[in-house]
Amino acid sequence: MTLKTLLDPLLRAIDSDYFPEGEESVRNKPEKFEFMRSVPFIILHLGCLGVIWTGWSWTAVAVAAALYVVRMFAITGLYHRYFCHRAYQTSRPVQFLFGLLGLTAVQRGPLWWAAVHRHHHAHSDEPSDAHSPVEKGFVWSHIGWLTSSRNFPTDYRMVRDLQKFPELVFLNRFDLLGPLLLLVFLAALGACLQAFAPGLGTNAWQLIVWGFFISTTVLFHATCGINSFAHTFGNKRFETGDESRNSWLLAVLTLGEGWHNNHHRYQASARQGFYWWEIDISYYIIRLMGAVGLVWDIRSVPSKVYDEAKR
Repeated sequence: MTLKTLLDPLLRAIDSDYFPEGEESVRNKPEKFEFMRSVPFIILHLGCLGVIWTGWSWTAVAVAAALYVVRMFAITGLYHRYFCHRAYQTSRPVQFLFGLLGLTAVQRGPLWWAAVHRHHHAHSDEPSDAHSPVEKGFVWSHIGWLTSSRNFPTDYRMVRDLQKFPELVFLNRFDLLGPLLLLVFLAALGACLQAFAPGLGTNAWQLIVWGFFISTTVLFHATCGINSFAHTFGNKRFETGDESRNSWLLAVLTLGEGWHNNHHRYQASARQGFYWWEIDISYYIIRLMGAVGLVWDIRSVPSKVYDEAKR
């Protein structure tokens, strides 16, 4: 056994751009379920069973809920509306912090996420769409596509505007940094609370199980629900040439992403709940960030788009 044979799995795990066989070779592989690619998801779900041994506390549940909301916004408001669609502008340092926060959601790097999503919009519900329930079935669109190696290389051709920032490329390559930092934070917080606030009834392992495994698993399925549920169930206000749909329930679970048919009609807007009664928490947070000067040039929905809406 050579040193390269020993190091290869490690390099593949820590460097998301490590493809010694060539990225195009990987992209041209057959689209199929691969067990090794499913191992991280199996570990994530099995980790939730740790609650059998750690139990629960209101503190642990509150930490899990808070991390769900913060990291859901990191996906919806930052990965999606900023990195994918540039629906508003910010400074380069803040952009880096956006990317770093997004890594903690355990949904890979910002450039990979943006590249996949931009391709989805260009080929929504067509055969080349990686996660179309219309073309490839509900289960595949929800999680199956993530177990196929061909979907793992970052297509930098789709994100040349982001690739010019080396710090973002770094975050994209070494996306395990986010989950590791989150685990260290939760372990330290749990240990401190156990030592200095024992009345809260929590500890390091309990916060890891609730704050990392349970919170991340729920976050993962809610996010993936936009790929699967939001192209299967709900209402279509606009004719978009695909099966994107609006769902108030998904909008609540994903801080506004459930207004998916709206979004497919006009992707550039920071607002996906086009009307006042369509709850869009991510948009409200973006507006708040704008009010304090963190972001600017927040893009809105043109009046001509509203004219197309079905009454």
